[in-house]
Amino acid sequence: MADLKYYDVILKPVITENSMAIMDSKKYTFLVHPDANKIQIKEAVEKMFEGTKVESVHTMNYDGKTKRRGMIYGKTAKRKKAIVKLTADSKDIEIFQGM
Repeated sequence: MADLKYYDVILKPVITENSMAIMDSKKYTFLVHPDANKIQIKEAVEKMFEGTKVESVHTMNYDGKTKRRGMIYGKTAKRKKAIVKLTADSKDIEIFQGM
């Protein structure tokens, strides 16, 4: 297993209609490193975004899709998505504001 630092765990935020709809209940969606566990994700969010306190983390693993180019078959990279729920007294995450 790789030695992940907190800045390596969160890759990018997920901006979709569904993820924007659940932001009202203080749930934020991120693409995270496939080897990261829930504890590492919680620590990374709390360190990267000051004033946030994580209540729970839900993760989903996605296998790579099979793609074809001519006669050659391959797979896209696997990914992991995390939905992070903040506590009621926590600050909001600023990168999602104004969307």
